[in-house]
Amino acid sequence: MPNELLLADLALPSAVYGVHGAPGLTQWRSLASGTGLRGPYEAVEWACVPPGGLSGEHLHSRTEEVYVLLTGEGEALLNGRPQPVRAGEVILTGLGATHGLRNTGPDALSWLTIEIPAPRTVRLAHSLRKDATPMPLPDGKATIINLQHEKDVDPRCVLQGPLNRIRLLRLAPGQSEQLPSHGTEHTVFVLAGEATATAHSREVPIRKGMAVTTSGGESLCITAATEGFEAVCASFEILRRHHEGELAP
Repeated sequence: MPNELLLADLALPSAVYGVHGAPGLTQWRSLASGTGLRGPYEAVEWACVPPGGLSGEHLHSRTEEVYVLLTGEGEALLNGRPQPVRAGEVILTGLGATHGLRNTGPDALSWLTIEIPAPRTVRLAHSLRKDATPMPLPDGKATIINLQHEKDVDPRCVLQGPLNRIRLLRLAPGQSEQLPSHGTEHTVFVLAGEATATAHSREVPIRKGMAVTTSGGESLCITAATEGFEAVCASFEILRRHHEGELAP
């Protein structure tokens, strides 16, 4: 698969009912998926529930997951413990943990979902042993981090997979930020403003509500327009497969 930029926006989201067994409507949009990426572990999605809406509580037995809250406020249920959350916060949910999310505010609650199969899931999928017995799930960790305050988060405090950085990217008018390749894929979701995203393969304008994702470890340069720019940037380490079936950076 050649290196390329993947573009997506929030136009024409799907209407989904009964997400994780919860009643009611969830709007959903896929922004990037494993079929378009060199690392087959990434899925980046947008979801939104109306006031009173719910994404049902569920166990993560195969994947790790990140919620980046974009608008609204609500209550997260992490390993059975309710905690208030709001836009600007990040929820990290590790393998073996449970989580759910309810909109308790007067406005829509929307978030990015970043889902990554856990390392042991990837190893099992590529195992040469057909009789391999899955190990018991760990006591999964889950936590909330304020991205507006921290600005730059290492999710490996909870997660074990290839997602190694989540940050709030703010650029002044005309300022540029280079996101290097070096075995890394990046996905950038625009929160405010406009910019130009430039890679070897192409140059594209991006604006609020759009996502641009590098495929195959291509470097990416973001240059803010005249009004400045703000985005969430998540970076993934691309793994390669050894001949014995193990995965390594």
